[in-house]
Amino acid sequence: MTALEGSAGPDSRSFLTLADRFENAASIALLVGMALLPVIEIVGRRFWGLGIPGSTGLVQHATLWIGCLGGAIAARDGRLLSIGHLAGRFPSPYRELLDGFSASVSAALTLALAWSGFELVRAEWADSPVVAAFLPLWFAESVIPAGFLLIAWRIVRRATPKWSGRLLTAIVAVVGAASLASDLILNTGPLVVAIAVLSTAVLMGAPLFVAIGGMAVILFRHADVPLASISAEIYRLVTSPTLPTIPLFAFAGYILTVGDVSRRLVRFFRAIVGWMPGGIAVVTVIVCTFFTTFTGASGVTIVALGGILLPALIEERYPERFSLGLLTSSGSLGLLFPPCLPVILYGVVAGIAVDKMFLGGLLPGLFLSLLMGALAVMVGVRSDARRTAFSVKELLSATWEAKWDLLLPVIVLVGIFGGFATTVEAASLTVLYAALVGLFIKRDVTPSRLVGTAGTETIRLVGGFLLLLAAATGLTGYLVDAGVPQAILEWVRSVITSRITFLLVMNVFLLIVGGFMHIFSAIVIIVPIIAPLAAAYDIHPVHMGIIFLANLEIGFLMPPVGMNLFMSAYRFEKPFGQVVLSVLPFLLLLFAGVLVITYVPLLTTALLP
Repeated sequence: MTALEGSAGPDSRSFLTLADRFENAASIALLVGMALLPVIEIVGRRFWGLGIPGSTGLVQHATLWIGCLGGAIAARDGRLLSIGHLAGRFPSPYRELLDGFSASVSAALTLALAWSGFELVRAEWADSPVVAAFLPLWFAESVIPAGFLLIAWRIVRRATPKWSGRLLTAIVAVVGAASLASDLILNTGPLVVAIAVLSTAVLMGAPLFVAIGGMAVILFRHADVPLASISAEIYRLVTSPTLPTIPLFAFAGYILTVGDVSRRLVRFFRAIVGWMPGGIAVVTVIVCTFFTTFTGASGVTIVALGGILLPALIEERYPERFSLGLLTSSGSLGLLFPPCLPVILYGVVAGIAVDKMFLGGLLPGLFLSLLMGALAVMVGVRSDARRTAFSVKELLSATWEAKWDLLLPVIVLVGIFGGFATTVEAASLTVLYAALVGLFIKRDVTPSRLVGTAGTETIRLVGGFLLLLAAATGLTGYLVDAGVPQAILEWVRSVITSRITFLLVMNVFLLIVGGFMHIFSAIVIIVPIIAPLAAAYDIHPVHMGIIFLANLEIGFLMPPVGMNLFMSAYRFEKPFGQVVLSVLPFLLLLFAGVLVITYVPLLTTALLP
């Protein structure tokens, strides 16, 4: 329960708590349902030769509902991404005024997005298509306006604890939304003012989806294009065939974090490589890579494994600065391996088959991990770090204990590349396998932690970034219609004629982007622009995707706002400057590795069909 909820009185507080629980339960039920439906589909095909009519459409539309409801939950819990909160640097009462201004602008633009969704629903109501025999399309799409309305209300509610302030914020938001709906913004002067107001609100702390989606609303209205076009683009992308893999693999990853998987994996890999120089440091690289591959969030890896691995590294006589830097840096290494979420999202946004992205990332991912492992060995020798004597008995015991965990990536790889299941079905099998192992075999995951912790965290994560994806999709639609990517392409080709120079400039640009922008945001905003550029320079689309992801992988470590730097400082209670200094050697090493990946395309394309 948030502080703002508590200000409304005991009765209101109880109601809000009950409503929050119902909202969480409904979202998690959708998540569980979309995880089970593809598994039932596999069983039906295998034993009866029949699938479930409309099951694919139901799973795709469940992703839409989870995205919208999860975005509302993220807004409720204050988990929406933003560029910063400049208003917080001002003294009271200016801070409260600026927060109110930011909330009013955010709510106004969110109401405009809700109106866009309503227009889409109204159009589908007239045509009466269906998703499945019992589900009209208009009803499935109704979650778009409903979700944005709920988000707008929560932005208003979090603006101030006082109901009088909330009422004033709501009135200003409604007036602002009405102004956007009018013809006023068709003129250049109001357009400039609207963009200036939006930019100021974003700097003051407005959510990032408001910055992106709000710009789409303003530009569409200025071009006198119906706002329903925005929601139509949102619906088209969010219900794409591959996107359900993102919430499913995220769910599987969070199930791993609430169990005892980390301890078993550390023990297993230590039994294998603990005897060699740099043994425990190599274990750190391997285990962190494994966890990030399944969670898609390197910050989660740092939080989940830091308490185990940092003391172990220091105990084995590794320098504290090296240990801190290794853990902070290794958290992002899994971002190139299947089934990591950024790889899937890049494939969806760029229109590349996800299995090809998975194959393209394998060798570059291994290469970067080997570089980190080599550094770990070198420092282990120099520091005279202790090693663990090799024991066949311990190896067999650790392998037996971790056998169920080690089978997890096998299910994904064999299911997808062996042709036994689609990507979505493989993701569903991964969720089912992780849940069954945790609940019934290892019994280190309780039903409450499976649903309440892993399920809720998945909903928040997926809702937050699908909200960004939805907003960016609307803006991308406008930019494409306006010919902006083509104009950028022509300008770049007139300035840069060398393919090598283009790749170098792209590396520098993406490193800067990675230092200031979350990887999910960068994918949905930047990829539609750079993909045509890469094609113009005859760069393989999968190679460009791996270059992009590898650079953004380093971006997690780039000052001033690399996410892993903050997560590490928070988890290990270290000064931010100390964390930055600890990752510099790893940052330079990984950048050298990214240059090799960039200029040796065979690393990416060797496994492609």
